[in-house]
Amino acid sequence: MQKFIIEGGKRLSGELKLQGSKNSSLPIMAAAMLAQGESVLKNCPKLTDVYSASRILNVLGCKCSVSDTVVINSEGISGTEIPESLMREMRSSIMFMGAMLGRLGECTVSIPGGCELGPRPIDMHINALKKLGAEVSDEGGRINCRLRGGRAKGTRITLPFPSVGATENIILCAVTAEGETIINNAAREPEICDLCGFLRSCGAEIHGDGCGSIIIQGREKLHGCEYTVMPDRIAGATYLSMTAAAGGEIILKNTCTAEMEPFLSVLEQTGCGIYAAPDTIYLRSGRRLKAVRDRIRTMPHPGFPTDAQAVLMAALVTADGTSVFEENIFDCRYRHTAALVKMGADIEILGKVAVVRGVKTLHGAEAEATDLRGGAAMAAAALSAEGVSVISNISHIDRGYEKFEEAVRTLGGNIQRV
Repeated sequence: MQKFIIEGGKRLSGELKLQGSKNSSLPIMAAAMLAQGESVLKNCPKLTDVYSASRILNVLGCKCSVSDTVVINSEGISGTEIPESLMREMRSSIMFMGAMLGRLGECTVSIPGGCELGPRPIDMHINALKKLGAEVSDEGGRINCRLRGGRAKGTRITLPFPSVGATENIILCAVTAEGETIINNAAREPEICDLCGFLRSCGAEIHGDGCGSIIIQGREKLHGCEYTVMPDRIAGATYLSMTAAAGGEIILKNTCTAEMEPFLSVLEQTGCGIYAAPDTIYLRSGRRLKAVRDRIRTMPHPGFPTDAQAVLMAALVTADGTSVFEENIFDCRYRHTAALVKMGADIEILGKVAVVRGVKTLHGAEAEATDLRGGAAMAAAALSAEGVSVISNISHIDRGYEKFEEAVRTLGGNIQRV
């Protein structure tokens, strides 16, 4: 099992080009199944989750290669079942349901794996696909779906919660349906808009993404295209939080600054100097951070992103004053706090609330990454701590960050993979 050895206490400074978005790349790769012919995806990050999605596509009969670009040719697609071993590799594998139904009219999948962030029921996915005409059965944990007549029927769907995954699955199934589909209370995340942008480039007719209602006019066929994936706003939040925690300055290029505003507006309250242009963010952290005065509530976009909660907390554990987090998306998103406490942080968990009382300094410790963003938070805390930290189970971090240790070293951080 690989580990990161991190020697903290060094001021960070440098320039980074932000990677492409993991949370956009994966649904767009699934969407490429719907496009007849070849799709070329630029700015896809080289991540273990991207390689897992590539293996799924190849098992289904597509030709998928990952290098400087991701090239997907769906002409040979024929498989309708994803092996359970591949489903377990990442949480977002469930989105292949909608794409397989949209292209093939049937699919067999199992409950996805990935980070253990608490229950992730797929009831919303199943109920929505049923409304689109799918017959669904569960046999020993394997979910079988088949569209009556082989093609989805447009319908009106109102989600009880603006779930990103459910919204993606509905879109993927509905773009080739007969007639019009309207999704009310749809997720508004920028990655949803990126997925719709790709599908429009393939010939789909979609309106309203980024708003509460998405309207889709089904098309019988889509075609391949060339598309550039948006930058990764959560990776951006991570490197900004890391620099804020350790002190120093960073120029972050290839950003999606407007989409990062819910995070930036909170980070600015810590006293960091932030200059933001449309595709560049400059941050300077010259002195001890201040606690955030308002409760930090994770919410669906345009609220504060749950994926940025852990990395911001890593910065605030040494801030002056007390910061309060409220996690409203996932039940088990505070698992990283035990490692931060081991480093000397003062954190009290009260149900879905975390009270963070700033301490003067952190010290190095051994910790095990519990999930993707929690692992990144441990690394951020270790870089600001005095002494050496060892973080194990870093395969979690590799799922979401391209060449993580190289990025940290570019900023002057002392990190080694062993």
